[in-house]
Amino acid sequence: MPRRSLQDELKQSKPFETPADEALVALMRTAALVRRAIARRVEPYGISIAQYNVLRILRGAGPTGLPTLAVRDRLIEEAPGITRVVDKLEDAGHLTRRRAAGDRRVVHCVITEQGLRLLAGMDTLVKETARMITNGLPEERDQKALVALLADVRAGLDEGR
Repeated sequence: MPRRSLQDELKQSKPFETPADEALVALMRTAALVRRAIARRVEPYGISIAQYNVLRILRGAGPTGLPTLAVRDRLIEEAPGITRVVDKLEDAGHLTRRRAAGDRRVVHCVITEQGLRLLAGMDTLVKETARMITNGLPEERDQKALVALLADVRAGLDEGR
C-alpha cells in the first residue's frame, strides 16, 4: 500500500504548524491504530489488552509470580484499576493470588496453567500481528531504528516529568 501523508489520512486541509506538531499527531494516530489491531486479535479470546498484558508479564515472571503493584508498574499502558483487571483474570481461572508470607499486605499474582495455555494459543496470532504492524518496515535495520527513535521519545518524556 502506498504511503499517504498524515494530512491526507486525516483529511486535514490545513498543514501542521510545525514538524513537532505533525510528529505528535503521527505518533498518537499510529499508537491508536496499533492498539486497535491488537485489540481485534485478543478480544476473541475473551480478554482485553490490559488483561493480555498482565498475563504476558506473569508468564515472564515464572512460577513465583509478582506482587500486584509490580505488575501494575510493568504494564505497557497504565491501568488505574489493576485490581479489577486481576479480579477478572482470577475469576476466569487465568491467575491466582497469594498473600506473601513475610508481609500479608503484599499479594502475589501467579499465572495458572489455564492462563499459560491461553497465552500459548495466542502466541502465533500475536506474532502475526507484530509482522502485520511492521509490514511497512520489512528491514530489520528499519525496525531497530524505529525502536531507537521511540526510546528517544520516551527518554524525552522522562526528562520532562
